[in-house]
Amino acid sequence: MSKQHVTFEELLTPAEVATMFRVDPKTVTRWAREGKLNSVRTLGGHRRYRRAEVTALLQNSEHGGPVS
Repeated sequence: MSKQHVTFEELLTPAEVATMFRVDPKTVTRWAREGKLNSVRTLGGHRRYRRAEVTALLQNSEHGGPVS
């Protein structure tokens, strides 16, 4: 029997992402709707965002890349 390694990605709430970008949480939700940021839905239907993806987007925006 082989062992499976499960890795858990750190997920962020819209409010946490908004704080990182200094925008309103509704802006983060809009970015997800527009496909600028991928989201994961919880069982309750709430959006969560992968920290690695958010960090990459933040670094891109700091170097002149588009976000909004």
